[in-house]
Amino acid sequence: MLDDSSGYAVIDVETTGLHPSLHDRVIEIGVVHLDPAGDVTGEWSTLVNPGRDLGPQRVHGVTAADIRHAPAFADIAGSLAALLRGRVPVAHNLPFDLGFLTCEFQRLDVSAPLRHDVGVCTMAEAVRFLPHAPRTLAGCCALADIPLVDHHDALSDARAAAGLLRHYLTLTGPTPPWHPLLATATRTPWPTLADIATPWVRRGVSAERDPHFLARILDRLPRVPEPAAADSYLALLDQALLDRHVSATEADGLVRLATDLGLTRTDAERLHRDYLTALAHAALADGVVTAAERAELDLVAVLLGLPGDSADEALTRASRESSPSFPRFRLLPGDLVVFTGEMGDGREAWETRARQAGYVPHSNVTKKVRLLVAADPDTLSGKARKARAYGIPIVTPEAFGLMLG
Repeated sequence: MLDDSSGYAVIDVETTGLHPSLHDRVIEIGVVHLDPAGDVTGEWSTLVNPGRDLGPQRVHGVTAADIRHAPAFADIAGSLAALLRGRVPVAHNLPFDLGFLTCEFQRLDVSAPLRHDVGVCTMAEAVRFLPHAPRTLAGCCALADIPLVDHHDALSDARAAAGLLRHYLTLTGPTPPWHPLLATATRTPWPTLADIATPWVRRGVSAERDPHFLARILDRLPRVPEPAAADSYLALLDQALLDRHVSATEADGLVRLATDLGLTRTDAERLHRDYLTALAHAALADGVVTAAERAELDLVAVLLGLPGDSADEALTRASRESSPSFPRFRLLPGDLVVFTGEMGDGREAWETRARQAGYVPHSNVTKKVRLLVAADPDTLSGKARKARAYGIPIVTPEAFGLMLG
């Protein structure tokens, strides 16, 4: 007899790469529970903070901004073990998923009883039940008429693999070939792991949890900041806006600096207007504000949390007042530039463009490096961590291309 908790645990993991033995890590886990008849009884999913760069983001689509809010594997290991205990593991390419999970548990000195020979691989079983289907999850789902939405989202892929298993169960009749595995799974002992009930985090969390950084600056009694404090804040703001994007990590840095300097929200808003006015001065330098320059002013106003008419106000101020003076970031010929992450045109192509512009590509981040170009500006790579510690700006390849232009 099987108890009410027996059945299948359909798993999918998204990872930083293909080789856990080469330090690739799990960054997302999806789990779908099926009862022995193939009916869904529950599902769970979370992002996992790997403490390193995220690998081929163009494939899995996970952003570092979201990963910042995600638990480490150690924080959800107990919850995951409870979801897998007593159930037959199922996945599309089961050895891949179990291999990564086994390595993650091993990093915690936990020997998880995850064996693909006592599980079900929907990719391997497709040879029997979908003989003309390609091996891919998308191909098998298409042939079995199973919806696959948001491919490479762990929960979506786990749902699709669960649909394939349900399809196979329908074809096998009342006694599927995996029925004996259900009893084996209930008898398989698992190590005791504490479930600390860490909340699981889904994609899109950064949009929910990261309000505009200006709103996060404390609103104390207004005061005029000291010139040195204003210059420090404006200099960091200028670095953050080099790529005309304020990453989640840059926003945190601005809020932290404003707090350290004792700036109020009123101070910060005034400094934001001063920064926009400085850009307006640059746009007016040749006497003509082009459509591109105007669009840039509007974009920066939005990024700074300023009202919709702020660009017009800045242009009016710039035409009447002298330009605000504060330190601006400039790349000079001979400056060292470092690249990190997987870039669309390939890192070597970007290094070549940097050399042609007179800059010097460098392999590692040191205090002498002037700029880090990252595929994801919130990346958790070692190079990015060093750059933030040294106060080196981080920009996207697209922004670096505009700087070259």
